[in-house]
Amino acid sequence: MIKLSYDVKKYREQISNLVMPGDTVIELGCHVGGTTKTFPKECNIIAVDNSPESIDQMKELDYVKFIQGDVRRHDVIAEVFKIVQSCDLLAIDLGGGYHPDTVFKVFYIWSSTFKPRHTVIRNRGILEFFNSAHGSGEEYKSDEGYLETYHDSGIPPLIKEFDLWTPSLKK
Repeated sequence: MIKLSYDVKKYREQISNLVMPGDTVIELGCHVGGTTKTFPKECNIIAVDNSPESIDQMKELDYVKFIQGDVRRHDVIAEVFKIVQSCDLLAIDLGGGYHPDTVFKVFYIWSSTFKPRHTVIRNRGILEFFNSAHGSGEEYKSDEGYLETYHDSGIPPLIKEFDLWTPSLKK
């Protein structure tokens, strides 16, 4: 199941209704752990964020595997893939309302890699698009937390797309 929201309270409520003790959770955009703290401590939690202010806050959550890194980078996905190859919940909050194109690309690559049972995305642009779109009558639908059309297993190869996102991602 894929869920969209913008309001952070709604986002956290959706997550709490889906995540169960023992689940493997990958959280992209954990910032200082506001949402991370709502996950049951019995979960296997991998949280990723690039902001410097997240480092000290996330160290306090000793039950969380924190990775400081940009979720758009291939090496960050590879680092997480070394830890887990699938997850029960993929939570994505990359700024809430900004850059829906980037958020969708991150969702597509991470979800097709880790095949979550559920994905919850917090992004105003994607939610606005979803609520404004009128379907063509074509029936493409997934009941999983990823787009089932893209069922290849494992981490995708390094693709040119990563270099196109922003010059700051180049080493």
